[in-house]
Amino acid sequence: MSKDNSFRTIPVRSSEITPEQVYINRRQFLKAMGIVGAGALMAAACATSPTTQPVQTQASTPLDFVPGATTDELGAPLNTYEEITNYNNYYEFTTDKSGVAPMAKDFKTSPWQVEVYGLVNKPQTFGIEDLIKQFPPEERIYRLRCVEAWSMVIPWMGFQLSKLLEAVEPKSSAKFVRFESILDPKQMPGQEDMQYPWPYQEGLRIDEAMQRLTILATGLYGKEMPPQNGSPIRLVVPWKYGFKSSKAIVKIELVDYQPKTLWSSIAPNEYGFYSNVNPNVSHPRWSQASERRIGESGRIPTLMFNGYGEVAPLYEGMDLKENY
Repeated sequence: MSKDNSFRTIPVRSSEITPEQVYINRRQFLKAMGIVGAGALMAAACATSPTTQPVQTQASTPLDFVPGATTDELGAPLNTYEEITNYNNYYEFTTDKSGVAPMAKDFKTSPWQVEVYGLVNKPQTFGIEDLIKQFPPEERIYRLRCVEAWSMVIPWMGFQLSKLLEAVEPKSSAKFVRFESILDPKQMPGQEDMQYPWPYQEGLRIDEAMQRLTILATGLYGKEMPPQNGSPIRLVVPWKYGFKSSKAIVKIELVDYQPKTLWSSIAPNEYGFYSNVNPNVSHPRWSQASERRIGESGRIPTLMFNGYGEVAPLYEGMDLKENY
């Protein structure tokens, strides 16, 4: 694969820390003024801060993570807390995106443990409180690109998965990381639908799991992770389609084989193991060349690797059509 500049990650710009409600009020004002298109909203939001620099399209410097930023590194504003928490794919509860939040509101996440085992020298089982204490969360503003061609900009709170993996000391024979979500049909009525091979399982190559952009998220907007977004702990892999980011994780296993995943088991011709965001490879039933940003009108171009070009070296020599 060529090292094209379009694969480079664009650095985050510093921004004044803005409380969530202040940001939401600004966004509502922009909408009221009719500035609702992706480009116009981006430009107007940037114009409100004297420290903001012009939106860049290429960069060779690394991506920085700036606490309290009100946009992603491309200048796009964050989605509101209301949007992020009320439009979710979470089939364990329901296939109705707007119905997940009310169905998940009583989901019990305490006590909660995550077992990390397999091809490691120091297998461990962590309570969620121990994980947060040992690996203090930091803010990461990432774009979320759904395979269904809609997207959001989300301020996650979490820590790099690599730190957890380093703590359990992977063996040299470990090639992949398998993630398993909770199986609890009493709390998750969607798991009574037997057409899906529950529990939800996903996987990454170990080099993808160790990449610094890959995080385990425990919150968003500085708050605890809501149940509808994957509480108490979920995977976030920002350069891949959203279904790769498992929710409500209870097991992390290091293995020497490519693990099965729920969606590739159901429809391997539509949902492959890699599922990197790629505007040049259409889903069998729709184009991936553009996306609909939730809360805005119109469509915007989809970026290769969702704009996180620093991951491109992971796929040197691969046929990028392996998304499906």
